[in-house]
Amino acid sequence: MTGRLEGTRCLVTGGSRGLGRELCLAFAREGARVAFTFRRREADAEDTTLRLRALGCEPQCFQGDVADGAHAQAVVGALTRAWGGLDVLVNNAGVQHVVPLALLEEPDWDLMLNTCLKGPYLFSRAALRGMIRARKGTILNVGVFSSERIVEAPAHYAAAKAGLRGLTDALAREVGRHGVRVNMLSPGLLDVGLGRMLMPHRVEEYRAQAALGRTGTAEEVARMAVFLVSDENTFMTGARVTPDGGL
Repeated sequence: MTGRLEGTRCLVTGGSRGLGRELCLAFAREGARVAFTFRRREADAEDTTLRLRALGCEPQCFQGDVADGAHAQAVVGALTRAWGGLDVLVNNAGVQHVVPLALLEEPDWDLMLNTCLKGPYLFSRAALRGMIRARKGTILNVGVFSSERIVEAPAHYAAAKAGLRGLTDALAREVGRHGVRVNMLSPGLLDVGLGRMLMPHRVEEYRAQAALGRTGTAEEVARMAVFLVSDENTFMTGARVTPDGGL
C-alpha cells in the first residue's frame, strides 16, 4: 500500500464480484473510500463487503439496476450526502453472455446494451454535476479488448463496448474544460468474467496469440486502474488503455 488514493471517494458499479471486486479491493488498499453497486447476487456483495472491512474500509453498498436512472441518481445522491461528493466513478457493471447473433433473443440484446452502455451514461450524468462544480473528477469506463481490435467476440458484447468507447471519447472532450478526466480501460481475457465462460479452445487460442503467452488477472488490471484514477495521472483523458498481454 502506498496511499495513492488516500481519502479519495470512489464508486464502482458492478463491484460485488470479478474485476469489480478487485477494483474495490485495490482502491481500498490505497486508502480510498469505496462504494459499489450490484444487481442480484447478495452473497457476493456481502463477501466483498467483508473483504473491504478486513482492509479497514467501511464500504457503502447499493443494490439496483444500473440502467435505472432513478437508481443512479439515488446512489450518487446518497454518497454526496454521506461523503460530500464523489471523486471517482468506475463504470464497470457488465453482462457476460456468449451466444451467436443468429440465436440471440431481443431481450438479451437489450440487457447487454442497457447494462454496458446505458448504465455508464446514467451514472456519468448523475456524477458529473458534482464533479463539474468541484472542477475535479475522474470517470473510468471499463471496456474490453474486442472493442479495440477485430477479434472473435459475442456481437452484442462487442457492440456495447464499442459504444462505450465512443461515449468515452465524446465525454472526455465535453468535460475536459471542467477539470474532469474520462478514460477507458479495455483489458484482454482475464481469470474472471468472460475468460471463464469461453470454451477452453478459445482461451488457448488467445494464449497462443498473446505475446506474453497467457491471459491476465483481475488483480493486474486493478493495479493499473489505481494509477488511472489517481492524482498521479493528471494529463490523460480520452485515452484507451488496453492491457491484453500483447495481442
